[in-house]
Amino acid sequence: MHSEELTLTAASRPKKIEFQAIVFAIVLLTVLFFVLYPVVLLVFFSFTSGSRGDLQLTFSAWTAAIDNPVLIQRVINTFKVLIATNLLTFPAAILIAWILARTDLPGGELFEFLFWISFFLPSLSILLGWIMCLDPEYGLLNMLFEKLPFVEKGPFNIYSFWGIVWCHIVSHALTVKVMLLTPVFRNLDSTLEESASLCGANRFKTLIRITIPITLPALLAILLMAMIRSLQSFEVELVLGPPFNFYVYSTQVYALVGQEPPNFAGASALATIGLIFVSPLIFLQRWVSVRRQYTTISGKMKSEVVRLGKLKPFIFVFISIIVFGLTLLPLIFLGLASAMQIFGFFEIPEPWTFEHWRTVFADTSFRASVLNTIRVSLGAAVTSVLLLSLIAYFSIRSQYVGRAVLDFVSWLPFAVPGILFGLGLLYVFLETPFFRPLYGTIWLMIVASVITHMTLGVQIIKTTLLQISRDLEEAGLMSGASWLKTLLGILLPLMAPTLVLVATTAFITTARDVASVALVATAGTKTLSLLQLDYMVQGRYGPAAVISFVVVFLSTGVAIMARMMGLRLGMRH
Repeated sequence: MHSEELTLTAASRPKKIEFQAIVFAIVLLTVLFFVLYPVVLLVFFSFTSGSRGDLQLTFSAWTAAIDNPVLIQRVINTFKVLIATNLLTFPAAILIAWILARTDLPGGELFEFLFWISFFLPSLSILLGWIMCLDPEYGLLNMLFEKLPFVEKGPFNIYSFWGIVWCHIVSHALTVKVMLLTPVFRNLDSTLEESASLCGANRFKTLIRITIPITLPALLAILLMAMIRSLQSFEVELVLGPPFNFYVYSTQVYALVGQEPPNFAGASALATIGLIFVSPLIFLQRWVSVRRQYTTISGKMKSEVVRLGKLKPFIFVFISIIVFGLTLLPLIFLGLASAMQIFGFFEIPEPWTFEHWRTVFADTSFRASVLNTIRVSLGAAVTSVLLLSLIAYFSIRSQYVGRAVLDFVSWLPFAVPGILFGLGLLYVFLETPFFRPLYGTIWLMIVASVITHMTLGVQIIKTTLLQISRDLEEAGLMSGASWLKTLLGILLPLMAPTLVLVATTAFITTARDVASVALVATAGTKTLSLLQLDYMVQGRYGPAAVISFVVVFLSTGVAIMARMMGLRLGMRH
């Protein structure tokens, strides 16, 4: 009787809501409001016509998009660039990342840091430098070839399909894969490779049969991210495509937004069609991630480097050439552009000048843009570490019903073109009275920047969490520690180098971003990247190159500090 009373008393007692569940609910609601709601608005406006005050539901935008024969060719062009770029860069990135992470290559940490620097270089700046090098009329390499006695015309033409593919490769297509894959291979237990070696397998066979399969979730996630990113890339195609009438899906979306008057309904319809194509890729990545066990970090982990032996000098030269082409070479071209009277014209009297530097540093908007860039980038870095870590944790570690929704929604910012996501976010802030006072402030730009960086940051953290055994976390809980104390005392130290990487990439991505903040920025909150865009639109490539150098200097300084902090936190391991 006494036990029955105790049971009834316990049953009638209200259940205590766990702190972890409260945090999950807050994170889920925040992501749904700032990520899913703008996408819902975009889809809604794709079925409308008329002005904001007189909206009418219609399928006209969808009909025009589907019946447009030009769109089919631009979709084909998009996949041609996507396939060519990833076929060339993904195998190369796997090999380079494995060399940097698993071998005794001299200067491996320096090479890895230089890949960071390559990632931090603004895309428009890299494109500007390679135009100066490979332009068919005044490109430096073409001019050098024309000086040869048996060459009448330079062989390179950047305004071509392979010119577009090349610019994607040397900008971020290769670099971002190496950055994401290197920590994956570094966290691999070397006992697996030693076992394969004892069985008679050589290094290449071990890489193909052991290393790549065990890291399959991270490899697949990175490949899918690269494919999705290619579907929305437009800067390179926008500049290099028109001279030979080559357009892709994203440039079509951008053209609809930029025309007068803007065709937001048509652009939203195309963006929604893009989401339909991207959604299966997101579900595929999640299915593969949860289908098998891929833990490589545990309490018994062993990490040993692979000896390169006689191949070491050749591999060192190979990696050095790649790093030089990705970092120093575009900076040299950029330096020439910033010090020339007229971009690309070497034969005029006195072609060199420092007037572009004096013009930029004398501009009052430049000083304001520097402060705005630092404020927005710092705010985005801090917010990204806090929010994205929780999103990644709940997506991987929790058993809540809404975790699949949280994981899926975290991919949406990567699938929607930045210019359109900025438009959806603008609608959210203008239509919500509570957030309306934030329009025209730095805070709105921070929100836009964090959302833009969300997919990349979450996936970086998830790849680390997938490799950390649950046994370490369960041991903390079994010893009586709370969920929060286990998170801060066990997972956070193991993830510290990854969080430094996330904060650094958030800072640099924000500093160079254009599309996502273009519609939410005002004259008083303009960043350096937007100021650079203004100069390029005006055809003032010299001042634009100067701005690029300032962004690179700022990015490099942050990267060096982050690298020093990461090494102290254990980034070597």
